[in-house]
Formats: sequence, structure tokens, C-alpha cells
Amino acid sequence: MKTGFVGVGRMGSPMVRRLVDSGHEVRALGRSDQKRSAVEALGAHAVADTAAVTESADAVIVCVFTDDQVRQLCLDGDLVARMSPGAALILHTTGSPRTAQTIAERFDHVDVVDAPVSGGPHDIAAGSVTLFVGGADDAVARVRPALQAYGDPILHVGPTGAGQLVKLINNTMFAAQIGLVAEGMRLGARLGIDEGRLLNALTHGSAQSRVLSMVASAGSADAFISRVGEFIGKDIAVVRDIVAELGVDLGGLETLISGVTA
Repeated sequence: MKTGFVGVGRMGSPMVRRLVDSGHEVRALGRSDQKRSAVEALGAHAVADTAAVTESADAVIVCVFTDDQVRQLCLDGDLVARMSPGAALILHTTGSPRTAQTIAERFDHVDVVDAPVSGGPHDIAAGSVTLFVGGADDAVARVRPALQAYGDPILHVGPTGAGQLVKLINNTMFAAQIGLVAEGMRLGARLGIDEGRLLNALTHGSAQSRVLSMVASAGSADAFISRVGEFIGKDIAVVRDIVAELGVDLGGLETLISGVTA
């Protein structure tokens, strides 16, 4: 598959490597000589502008950091407008479902697939990052060969925008579980229990969870929150905006996430 790629950073770099190793032809954007050299080192063809990224591409993958950057590229910029009719735009950036839906409504010559990831660069490098995918059935089927280069499982959860909704709920619950562990550690401190020993003990009890193991590996709740706070914080900000738009609220989840994202 001829693939354009924008966002060859912490998450994008291993994606490009996996795409190349899987036999896909990749043209990736590099806005400086240093960035283009990094792209070439991954085995992809480095290009300097969006016109070259989209040229003859069956799919263009966007993996930038924020939803605002997606909007700048796809709505304010010319990335999507330059794409070939029938091509697919794949959005890996966690953001608002409204962004993916607005792009789809404005540019009817392309199919928009939102596929936010759950996992890190090590999961991508291993070909086992989780993808929550939103889009039309035929569009998702067409881009699956590219997604399979690094995604497993690939979970098609509904129409365009649904992937973002599932990811945002996932991250809200992840933050809430971190908040729950942090509250448990605060209770332990008030009772005079050493945090390290408490974390280790709880991983062997009925309180055990994936999040508890991650916090225990970090050594403390504060250490883990400082490590993931920036990434979780931006996602929770989007969640709060979306639920406000929809006229709903986070209920009891809000109390738990406030200590993680404040």
C-alpha cells in the first residue's frame, strides 16, 4: 500500500518502521534536514511538504500530538484537499470525534478513519498496539493491511468518530483507576504503612489491576502520575469538552480523575 505519513515522532517512528518492514511504500513528512534524515533511517522516503506526502497515496496516516494540530493540518491546511479521490485518511491522534467527523463532512472525496491507539512505542514496535477504530466498513477493510503492520488487536467500534469516543472513555477510566490507587496510598500514609510495601502487597490481593501493577513498578503513585500526567491530562481535557457539548457529565469519574489531571 502506498502510504503517506505525518508525525514521525515518539509514536510515529515505530509505526513507520513497521510499515516499511511489512512491505508498504511510505512517504513521510520531515520539515527539516534532521527530520528527513531520521525518516530515511527508518527506511521510508522523506519528503518536505504535504503535496509530496499525499502524492499517489492510498492512505495518509496522521500521528501528531494534539487535536489542534490535526485541525491545523486537515482543516486549516491543505493535506486532505490534496489527497487523491478514494484515498483514506487515518487519524491516530487522540482527540475529539467532532474533528474526524468535520473532516469527513468537508472532504467527501476521501474516507476518514479515526484509529486512536492504546499503548506506547514499545507496543507499536512489537506490532501489538491496540487500535480503537471508527469508520465505514469498506474504508476500515481497505486500510486494515496498513494498520496490521503495528496494530493488534484492531477493534472496529463503529462509524467515524466512534474510535475517539471509545479511546476517551478508556483514558477517563484509566485516569480514574490511577486516582483510585492514589487515594489508597493516601489512606495507607495516614495509617502509617510504607507506600512501597503497600503497593507490593496489594498486587497480590483482590485489589490487583493492570494500573496497580504499573504504579507499583514506578515506585509510588506520585511518580507514576508525573510520568503519565501530560498525556492523560490532554485527553481528559478533550473528554470534559465533549461531555459538555453533549450535555452529559462524568459523574463519579470526575472526582477520581481530578487528582490526576489537576
